[in-house]
Order: sequence, then structure tokens, then C-alpha cells
Amino acid sequence: MKEFELKYGCNPNQKPAKIFMADGSDLPIEILSGRPGYINFLDAFNSWQLVRELKAATGLPAVTSFKHVSPTSAAVGLPLPEKLKKACFVDDIEGLDDSPLACAYARARGTDRMCSFGDWVAMSDVCDATTAKMLKREVSDGVIAPGYTDEALEILKTKRKGNYNIVRIDPDYVPAEQEHKTVFGVTFEQGRNNFTIDRALLSNLVTANKDLPESAAIDLIISLITLKYTQSNSVCFAYGGQAIGVGAGQQSRIHCTRLAGSKADTWFLRQSDKVLSLPFRPDLGRPDRDNVIDGYINRNEEDVTADGNWQKYFTAQPAPFTDEEQRAYLDTITGVSLGSDAFFPFSDNIERAHKSGVCYIAEPGGSIRDDAVIECCDKYGMVMAFTGMRLFHH
Repeated sequence: MKEFELKYGCNPNQKPAKIFMADGSDLPIEILSGRPGYINFLDAFNSWQLVRELKAATGLPAVTSFKHVSPTSAAVGLPLPEKLKKACFVDDIEGLDDSPLACAYARARGTDRMCSFGDWVAMSDVCDATTAKMLKREVSDGVIAPGYTDEALEILKTKRKGNYNIVRIDPDYVPAEQEHKTVFGVTFEQGRNNFTIDRALLSNLVTANKDLPESAAIDLIISLITLKYTQSNSVCFAYGGQAIGVGAGQQSRIHCTRLAGSKADTWFLRQSDKVLSLPFRPDLGRPDRDNVIDGYINRNEEDVTADGNWQKYFTAQPAPFTDEEQRAYLDTITGVSLGSDAFFPFSDNIERAHKSGVCYIAEPGGSIRDDAVIECCDKYGMVMAFTGMRLFHH
């Protein structure tokens, strides 16, 4: 296939639209079902790069969930604890522990379920039936993978009445070294960001504490590779083999950290006994449960436990999850990793990270206030690595 005509570009008024190879060669993809759009392909090609690099760096199957050209999460194929299975709505999946790819999908899709609503999924490995069964029941725009088993493809082709977007990518495809984009009629050219993120990148430990466990190193690698394909400015919290809070596209570093930290906090609180025991009405759908859980924890739009509200969601009135209870729960959290796509200009980022259990940090370094940032890390006994490499993505 030399080119593929799109229904429209980013918006319906942006026509005509298509994807093609500038050198006239075949596209490195095969569309097995559906008709992906412009934004779908932006998500697909960015997300594929992320999982490919995660697999290369960790040796584990990787999955990411993308929305609007940034990941909501990314994860590798480690088994899920029982409480996390329940929080991710996958405790009913038979054979989950036997499929590392399915575990990676459960983690990535289950991290920020509200933001993943209508996502694009990328998988580093051939999609199996267990993963396909989970994907089938979620609200999703499409998936890209290097292949699909016959059973998995049959399952996915029944999604959206046969119109679900399924893309197979050539895993051996290597793009040209130079890349181009056009803005306002002006063509930009730059070398592709081929920078390799691996364990060696974390060797420059600048804090007094230099004890970086292998599990934390893997989490830092996950956070950094996730950031490499996240719209900047961006910060990523990671824990247990997955990104648990992504703060993307913010103009200030502290807003990135606050946003990512609040998402990480919500991820942890979803696994608390108080949330896991919420008495949901049996007729309440999965997306509605996501919204109610977020409302229960964060109390943004409405008090879901109030008289006149709780009856819409629960079989019995739950007690509110108070600020004091949440803080007590979060104070038990430790061992979280944090990556930043650029240096921290102020120590306020470290203070906010500490509130979410961060013990390990990787950032480029190079701020005139590096000493103050290091001093703040030392105050809390954190380990911080200077990578020397910025990871902006636009």
C-alpha cells in the first residue's frame, strides 16, 4: 500500500488528508479492520515507538494506552497483585497471569481509566486471545501491534460491529534518519530522536543516597521512555513496572509534577480497601464506575456519597473518603520513581514528589538551582540520577 486516504485531518474541515511515504515506498503497515483517522495514526506511530523501546530496554512485553498523542500510561508484562487486578477491573480474566502481554495491557489500560476512555493501544508483541478479550470490552479507538493470533484477530474484528481499527506494523521497519513536518507552509527538518534510554543512563547519581535497586531502575527507564513520547513539558511517576501518573503538555514544571502526582495518588487510592469495597449498583457500567470512583476520591464535580446522589450509583450509602483518611493511606506509600523530560528549576517539584511516595528520580540536570534540588532530595533520603539528556517531544 503506497498511500492511505483519510476521511479528514485533525478536524473535519481539514481535507483532503492522507498518509504516504515521501520516497514512494510502501507504507510499513497493514490495516486489518476499520478506517483509522489522522489522529489515530499520530497515536499509532508514536505509541508503537514507545512500546518497541520499552521492550528493547527491559526485555519484557510492553503496552501503552494513548490519547491525543500522549500516553495515559505504559507498562511491562509483570503479574498484577490481587488488589490491583480488582482496581483495574481485570480480576475476572481467566489466564491473565499466564500472558505477560495481557498483564502489560491490564496495567496500562487500568492506570488512568478516565483518560484511557476511547484510547489507542500499542503492543510490542503479537496480540494473544487473552489480551484481545480484555481489549474488546473497553471503549477504544484502535490498536497497533506487530501481529495478532488468529483467535485474537477474530475477537477484535467483532468489536464496534466489525469496524474497530486494527493495524499491523512491520516490526523490522526503520524510518529515515531525518524527519520533516510542515507548519504554516514552512518545512522543519531534524534528526530523529534515536537516543537510547537504558540502565547506563542512570549511572550519574548526584545525591548522598546512591542505592538504586534494579526494580527502581526499571521504573525510571519506563518513566523516561514514556516521557520521550509525551507532549512536553512532561513528568512521569512510575511504580511496579508501569507509569502511574503522566503530566503532559504543561507550561511549567511544577504543574507537570502536580498533575502527574495527583494521577499517581488516585491510582494508589483506587487500590485502597475503602474504594475496592464500594457497593456499586450491578447495572452501573464500567465507564460510569470509573467516573464515580474518581468523584469519590477527588470530589471534583459532585459528592457521589450525598443524599440524592448516592442512590444513582450505589446499593448503600458509602461513607466519604476524607482528606485525613486519604493522607494517612498515601503516607504509607514509598518506592515510587519519577522522571522529568527537562531539569527541575526549583525544589518545589521535589517537595510535591515526596507527598506521593517518590524515592527515586531521574532528570537531565543543568539548572542553576541544581544544588537546591539535590539538597531537597537529600533531606528526604531520595536517590537522584542526572541523565544529561533532555527529552522534549512536540
